[in-house]
Amino acid sequence: TQAVPGLSQGKFTAIPRTDADLSPDAHIQAIANTAAFHMPTIEQGGNSLYPSMAQRATSVEVLRILISIGPTETMHFQTWSDKAGAAVSPPLAPLTDPTNGLMFPDLNSPPFGGETFTTTLIMPEPCPFLSRKLPKCSIIRPTQTRGAAMGALAFLTAMGLFIGQSPQFFEVMRELAEEA
Repeated sequence: TQAVPGLSQGKFTAIPRTDADLSPDAHIQAIANTAAFHMPTIEQGGNSLYPSMAQRATSVEVLRILISIGPTETMHFQTWSDKAGAAVSPPLAPLTDPTNGLMFPDLNSPPFGGETFTTTLIMPEPCPFLSRKLPKCSIIRPTQTRGAAMGALAFLTAMGLFIGQSPQFFEVMRELAEEA
């Protein structure tokens, strides 16, 4: 179950484009919420991307950089979890953007709430969705070294991060990812 299903049903701005986007209040709050829920997609990917890439590093300097970035990404994700929980709790939620109908539910009320949607959790949790065979301990996710860079490129491309880039850009990015 997605916390904010509406975000997967269209393109919604995460940055005010003009002064007109600054009102009404529910619209600018929806823009802020959209940005807030977009951000962790990058952070949660970084939590496993950097350890995956570190296992393939051939330079000590690159290894030091990669293993330094990973914990920072984890802290960013943890901070996001705390702050995003406030955006989808009263008095800010539920919220419907009057300009496009995007709805941010109160994640503390049915059909949400409970252990899965508790908005105050900031620590890693057991992940039965990865595998029910895993012990009941908190994990980020298993690391995979093969195809990690290609996977990151495919993910970021699919989420629209590179909209408008030239075919040459994608060719260079593909080459870099394959070499990684």
